[in-house]
Amino acid sequence: MAEVGECSASNSSIQNWAKLKTKSSSVDKYEWCKITRNSDVNSITLQNRSFNAILVDETLVQKDDIAFIKCGSEIVSGSVRDGHLSYKFEILSDSRICKGLKISMDVEHAKCSICLNIWHDVVTAAPCFHNFCNGCFSEWLKRSQEKRTSVLCPQCRAVVQFVGRNHFLLNIAETILQEDSSLRRSVEEIAILDSCSLIQSNLVIGSGKKRTQKRPHSVLGQEESGVLELPCPQCGTEYAGFRCNPNTVHLQCHGCGGMMPSRFDIGIPQHCLGCDRAFCGAYWQAQRLQRSGTYAMCNPETLKPISSRTVSRIPQLTHENNQHEQDITERCISQMGKTLQDVISEWIVKFNNREIDRTRMPLNHVEMITAETHICNECYDKLVGFLLYWFRISTPKYLLPGDATERENCWYGYACRTQHHNEDHARKRNHVCRPTRSR
Repeated sequence: MAEVGECSASNSSIQNWAKLKTKSSSVDKYEWCKITRNSDVNSITLQNRSFNAILVDETLVQKDDIAFIKCGSEIVSGSVRDGHLSYKFEILSDSRICKGLKISMDVEHAKCSICLNIWHDVVTAAPCFHNFCNGCFSEWLKRSQEKRTSVLCPQCRAVVQFVGRNHFLLNIAETILQEDSSLRRSVEEIAILDSCSLIQSNLVIGSGKKRTQKRPHSVLGQEESGVLELPCPQCGTEYAGFRCNPNTVHLQCHGCGGMMPSRFDIGIPQHCLGCDRAFCGAYWQAQRLQRSGTYAMCNPETLKPISSRTVSRIPQLTHENNQHEQDITERCISQMGKTLQDVISEWIVKFNNREIDRTRMPLNHVEMITAETHICNECYDKLVGFLLYWFRISTPKYLLPGDATERENCWYGYACRTQHHNEDHARKRNHVCRPTRSR
């Protein structure tokens, strides 16, 4: 094996969660297994949290299944050794601390077999689990749909049933490029790849065979038949002048789990630009299909333009989930004689006019988002929280409630961790401010 890692746990804790993750610029981390110290202290349980089988001491462990491990156990992040990361589990003494996960990887295992360069925006094809650049595979996908009844893997020629972005391997590719800058592509090459990239969320690819099932069901668990039956309303029936053919690539909606054809040239948004996830509400509304019990289908409200949305409550995540700061913001808005919707409408105009620094905006593609951008409900809540932060730091002190003006700023500002577990600190210090001291 070219890939080796170590994961350790301390003897001093009764229950220890060993989550194998990679560093990421995103808040969310990809967790593919969970290791738990059992109550007897001497035994450890591992649960497979990935979508695929993994190897534990040469034993295959399926999704959500558990296995017992011991000091020295080897954990492989896939169902086979070749091409997957391998970890060695070790229980440390009380005097040692797990500093982090170190991974060394053969660069040749991190290259796209189409362009022969380090993965860029890596995607994984299933069921063979080979990895490619998003742009490279997107071009292969388009050519395959024009010439064949099925899409074959460029590396092994297996029929591809599913393809999706792989954030775990993306982080590994970024780490490799940081260590060896000579492997980086030019800005022009990256721009060309990005312009070709069509895979934003998980794509389900038809096999070219007849589909008969109409009731919605999970796509997983169909591999034994070799045929993916897609419960999509336009498979077999024409709506709005379109009908799926046997080669049509489908998207699975993140909201309802239903299927819709992936169409790039119709001007109808199928992805939220804030998180890149697929939602079917706007698409089926444009096709004038009504929700029914036959197919899984989202409410049109799940994906709509920012300008046409309304808000009646402050989202829970606003001000880093600090309830005291949310209460101050709510009272401040009320003292001004405004509603929450009034404030958000005003700040959306400022946002659209680029009067706001977007550096801390918790959405993807921040420079591309405008008031007319379609985003999902979750991303809209994040946008509202972002705008309320700017509302607060731009509001003069004399317009704040009296008890709020008497507080001193917390040194760590919005980045303060203490505010999440110390009510007294969260109440006595202002946390809607920029950090003046780093941890």
